[in-house]
Amino acid sequence: MSLLSKIVERLKLRYLTRNEYENLELRKWFADSFGVEVGLYSYGCFDRWRFPARTRIGRYCSFAKSARVLDANHPMDALTTHPYLYDPGHGVVGKNPLDPAWLNIEDDVWVSHNATITPGCKRVGRGAVIAAGAVVTKDVPPYAIMAGVPATIVRYRFDPETQAALEASRWWELDKAALADLVRREPDTVNKPTAEKLAALKRA
Repeated sequence: MSLLSKIVERLKLRYLTRNEYENLELRKWFADSFGVEVGLYSYGCFDRWRFPARTRIGRYCSFAKSARVLDANHPMDALTTHPYLYDPGHGVVGKNPLDPAWLNIEDDVWVSHNATITPGCKRVGRGAVIAAGAVVTKDVPPYAIMAGVPATIVRYRFDPETQAALEASRWWELDKAALADLVRREPDTVNKPTAEKLAALKRA
């Protein structure tokens, strides 16, 4: 990439991320150009160096500026682990022999400072939290709080009944205006959800 192209890309990124929560043009650019799909209202993930191709992110996700995803390991069984054997840009191989599967980060995931998601993880479940400094080496269940190196489950954000009620509510499909209306009408349910409150909300 030429210096001019790099400058243009940085300026475009700066312009489009002024409203990274809702900018549809930004999302289309990342999907088309970099193979990174980002749902509405998610932020902190518009960096093609920290979030590589074949990363799919749901809605309402939060990423610290120091969080990152590693898409593939260097080929340890090959002659060398050097990028010459997997990066066609160096002129040694004609195509990348590595073929990493997509990483799916579902809705309402929070990935904190200096957390790393390694190639061993291909799914981070809805509502999960990755603690600061955690190194995630395997799939993360929905609503799990993960911490440590390697990351393990500390606890779940909600009991199984509340998790099921949250899933049934599909609240993440709400747009910003509808979410604001829900906060206005049901602040207690929004801030301290339980299975009972969510069931009452569904009936209402």
